[in-house]
Amino acid sequence: MVGPVSREERLSVSRRLKIGFVLLVGASAGLITFQGEPTLPVVAIAVLFGLVVGALLVVFAFPKGFAFRD
Repeated sequence: MVGPVSREERLSVSRRLKIGFVLLVGASAGLITFQGEPTLPVVAIAVLFGLVVGALLVVFAFPKGFAFRD
């Protein structure tokens, strides 16, 4: 029989989902720049900007940042 999920497991899954979301937003920003035939530095700047925006969205959506709310 399966027992309850431990706090460490919940924190781990929550952290992975939040990091995955940040990476998804960053990758999306980089892919969008390919529509205009950019140079490599422009793509890198877009990805970095997307990562920052993704991190801000996570902080906004989850006020405790990467912690798990009880």
